[in-house]
Amino acid sequence: MALASFTATFDRLRSSHSPVMVPPPAVIVSDWRSTSPVLTGPGVTLRDLRQADAPALLRLLRTEEVTRFISPPPTTVEGFERFIAWANEQRAAGLYICFAVVPLGAETAVGIIQLRQLEERFATAEWGFALGQAFWGTGLFVGAAELVLAFAFDRLGVHRLEARAAIANGRGNGALRKLGAFREAILRQSFSRGGDRLDQALWSILDNDWRRAAAIRGRAASGGKAVD
Repeated sequence: MALASFTATFDRLRSSHSPVMVPPPAVIVSDWRSTSPVLTGPGVTLRDLRQADAPALLRLLRTEEVTRFISPPPTTVEGFERFIAWANEQRAAGLYICFAVVPLGAETAVGIIQLRQLEERFATAEWGFALGQAFWGTGLFVGAAELVLAFAFDRLGVHRLEARAAIANGRGNGALRKLGAFREAILRQSFSRGGDRLDQALWSILDNDWRRAAAIRGRAASGGKAVD
């Protein structure tokens, strides 16, 4: 499972042969820039990417099924190691955060979820994800995504969260819809893959959307009773 917008990150990294220069970070009252918080939910942990994750990410994210709707990820362990180093530099600058998706009982990542600043102080942000095929349909993604959404809206203060997914990517679009995203537009021929130009859907979730949905889930979990 993957979103096309996700691997714009890989493209930017691959096109640069010099150290990545980033502008001074906006002042954000948070400690997430020094190290990603560890987020835990049923069956999943989200944490910082580590260099030790590179071999597993190469094996899981380079399959034809995963890469079908994304730009090609790194082709070597060293390439993923450079991506991990870059991601941690961007986090330290306050511009971007990438979580490793780790199943309960595992040590290494089986996928990644990113948040990228589009507007100062993360008022508008973009997110994307890629997960090894063996973990599709297991509930791992939904659990991880809900943790990231809560972090984005409650911790980062995101107002608008965007995502893009190729129209042909039925699984990715279905996942966004299930999470409460709203499809706003079709971006015609906005993504290039394997010499083809693909249409993408632009999805968004607003902070008020998320909070209303969270309140409904809370009432459902309490049997319809009021939730403080």
